[in-house]
Amino acid sequence: MKNNYLTTKKITVLVAVIFFNLFSSIAFSQDLLDGIEETPTDYTIATFKSTRVINGHSVENVAGGVMDFRISHRFGQLDQGFYDMFGLDVATMRLGFEYGINDRLMVGLGRSTYEKTYDGFVKYKLLRQSTGKKNMPITASYMGATTVNTLKWVDPTRENYFTSRLNYVHQLLIGRKFSSSTSLQLSPTLVHRNLVSKSIYKNDVFAIGIGGRQKINNRISLNAEYFYVLPNQIDPAYKNSLSLGFDVETGGHVFQLHFTNSTPQIEKGFIAETTGSWLKKGIHFGFNISRVFTVGNRTN
Repeated sequence: MKNNYLTTKKITVLVAVIFFNLFSSIAFSQDLLDGIEETPTDYTIATFKSTRVINGHSVENVAGGVMDFRISHRFGQLDQGFYDMFGLDVATMRLGFEYGINDRLMVGLGRSTYEKTYDGFVKYKLLRQSTGKKNMPITASYMGATTVNTLKWVDPTRENYFTSRLNYVHQLLIGRKFSSSTSLQLSPTLVHRNLVSKSIYKNDVFAIGIGGRQKINNRISLNAEYFYVLPNQIDPAYKNSLSLGFDVETGGHVFQLHFTNSTPQIEKGFIAETTGSWLKKGIHFGFNISRVFTVGNRTN
């Protein structure tokens, strides 16, 4: 009887030890899982300080519920001399309003003096660079735009079509912030022109842009941008767009001061119809001013 009691006691103790170890293992495993689940996703911010690198779009959006009022200005050629104040007497400009529907989707409308053009666009952030629970090495956005030229018809006596005034842009923006100071972006682009001056020129113009930002201090960065148009698509008199400048952040404003060989501020213009050349003194001073206002409920 005594032996049976001792055996039963040993079995009870053994079972208790097994259950204790099993429970401890489960609890420890759950702690590990909870730690993994609680690992946050750290999204990269401020790859660029503005929704534009210089002329072209950046991967940045305005935040949801925020309105961005933008003024873009390009003066005449610097070599025009003192009589024209080195180009300041001549100007091409664009006024635009851009709104963040949410933190991934934004829309915009603008009007340019270049060909009296109205433009509208939509930009959606497909991927966001991040580390932590979700690792994504790049930020990627799609930008689609439509423009309409409202110049008077060159020959109003012939049959003219409204569709001839329309142009379209499709652009994939791929950016990466390599450090707190350095960012790069590639911008494969398709510009479709419904009407071209000669049949030998392409309605579809393929180009690739490259842009970069190098931070100098907390408020100033050096920006550069270049668009290469693939050969045999446009009039050879047109040049590739090259721009260099500075971003200056002051509270709710971002000032972009730059030198460029492009005067238009729409993709159809600065990608497919740039006339200036850096090698032939075709350089223009210009600026973009951005002022943001919270007009709706901020969203994430």
